[in-house]
Amino acid sequence: MEHYTRLNEQEIDEILQQFEMGPIVSVKLLDGGFENTNYLITSTTKKYILCVCEQKAEQKAEELARVLIHLDTQQFHTSKIITQKNGQLFSVWKGKPIMIRSYVEGTVVANSSPHLLRLIGKEVAKLHLVRAPDFIPKQLNYGKEQFQNVKKYGANSEFERWLGKIVKYITPYLDLNLPKSLIHSDIFLDNVIISEDESAVTIIDFEESTYYFRVFDIGMTIIGTCADGKTINLEKVNYFLNAYHSKAPLTSDEINALKAFTIYAGASMTFWRHQNFNYTKPDPEMYNHYLGLQVLVDYVFALDDDSFSKLIKDK
Repeated sequence: MEHYTRLNEQEIDEILQQFEMGPIVSVKLLDGGFENTNYLITSTTKKYILCVCEQKAEQKAEELARVLIHLDTQQFHTSKIITQKNGQLFSVWKGKPIMIRSYVEGTVVANSSPHLLRLIGKEVAKLHLVRAPDFIPKQLNYGKEQFQNVKKYGANSEFERWLGKIVKYITPYLDLNLPKSLIHSDIFLDNVIISEDESAVTIIDFEESTYYFRVFDIGMTIIGTCADGKTINLEKVNYFLNAYHSKAPLTSDEINALKAFTIYAGASMTFWRHQNFNYTKPDPEMYNHYLGLQVLVDYVFALDDDSFSKLIKDK
């Protein structure tokens, strides 16, 4: 089932007239289409992304725009918001927020190398050292507080019981006094752009950024960048974790909580997929999309509790 917003040439032209972009050379609909519909806009001088926010209210669109502006002021490199001629951060088309962002040149890869994982580790650490603005949410959109929503459409199901097992395991770790920061919360390889010479990475798509435990972001990045099929490659985790730790040293409690928060992060994304494709916007072709992540969470669950913590050098 397709969830794209299809814009014709005239509609795109009307939207772009609100922005200072110069003559447009081409417009291309990009892959995707659930959270956002994205168009690559090429002008005579630059490239941009026109983003139609499919599920985001205007308040959330403004929060995202302000996060990107904040990151820019803090010298954290990611895509930048292009404001309208009147200074507004976004426009609205048929009730949906429209945002224009700068295009980040580079490529996306399906498999992570040691070099790439080290770069990602250092970049995630750099993000966590950025001062968190006061306006960002303090709760995850798909965190454990939302897990109870499964009762609306899957009460007493095997999936509800699975989530219950996850919550029981992670709850003691949530009571620890763990450091919080501005986190991305969705760092998968398709949200990492690699420069042409492979000397730098850019983390994009801060749709789910929030102020939360930084070890949650670390766990999500492990799920999103260190998987090999149905398993988590601990050698990859080693490259990522130690690069992160060299720039933003982990506390002893964070190190001990690495397994629990990798489970938590993976379960949160599994829940998001399950809820969205089975309830929010049911899509028969995607009903089982969550299983790919669920098997990774189960794999981590079966590991020894110190499987991640013992990878950290210079603890």
